[in-house]
Amino acid sequence: MNKPEKEFLDYLKYQLNYSDNTIIAYHRDIDNFLDYIFTEGVDFDKVDKMIIRNYMQIELSRVTYRGNTQSARSLRRNICSLKKFYKFLLSKKYIDSNPFILIRGLKKHDKLPEVLYNSQIEELLNKNKERNDKLASRDQALLELMYSSGMRCSEIVNLTTFSIEFNNRTIRVLGKGRKERIVPFSLEAKKYLIDYCRNLREELLLKCEKENRTDFIFLNNYGHQLTSRGLEYILKSIVKKTGLNLGFELHPHVLRHTFATKLLENGADLRVIQELLGHESINTTQIYTHVSKESMKKQYNEFFPKEDKH
Repeated sequence: MNKPEKEFLDYLKYQLNYSDNTIIAYHRDIDNFLDYIFTEGVDFDKVDKMIIRNYMQIELSRVTYRGNTQSARSLRRNICSLKKFYKFLLSKKYIDSNPFILIRGLKKHDKLPEVLYNSQIEELLNKNKERNDKLASRDQALLELMYSSGMRCSEIVNLTTFSIEFNNRTIRVLGKGRKERIVPFSLEAKKYLIDYCRNLREELLLKCEKENRTDFIFLNNYGHQLTSRGLEYILKSIVKKTGLNLGFELHPHVLRHTFATKLLENGADLRVIQELLGHESINTTQIYTHVSKESMKKQYNEFFPKEDKH
């Protein structure tokens, strides 16, 4: 890591108070770009519009570790990171001009978040209860908690035993920007969390050496803290083990979107949903004001005439 990059990441951490996960994302985006210009024989202070455009084209055709091509959304985030980095370089006089000022972002096509129908979430939870393998209780606790709290993937994996109040069913969550909020969870989630913590979690902890044991709630099969990628893998495996066909991948954000959409459909105020989700801006929350597919179909069946009376 070069000196300007380290100064920028320190600036994000100590002055802007960004979360560790956000800083890691910035670090990854910047390193990716610096690796590219190194192969092109270009110094970071000699980057121009053409270099950036070529980089964007290559990124859009790059195949990810999942076997997919890089999405426009990921590239937009990458370019935003680099714009902020180069703006910082200019303010510190590491460069004479900022080439990213000339770069217009990719056109954004808003896509509604995938959500689960009531029937789908019920089937998911009920079918997972039928599992009898060793990790079933952990997975049930995960599903119930994620669905009833709307917590982010990173918030779930960083959840500790000290942050849960079982008596009043609330969790103290440290979200993006290290902002703290209180999130409630359901009775069902409480039941399965207690069962998991008292039984399977204790078994998993015994797989670790005493000095390596952790206070994190959710553990992998080796007794270590669950990672975000590990959580994504678990959700995929749940779909396979239960034989469900949702029509799309069960990603942690699907459960978060489902939580928010159900609240909205049942009359919750948008500001309350904003607080529960930990959104800094109400504009981010407003994506959930779309009419869900299930609600649309229900009203269509209710109001569209079933037969021609003429």
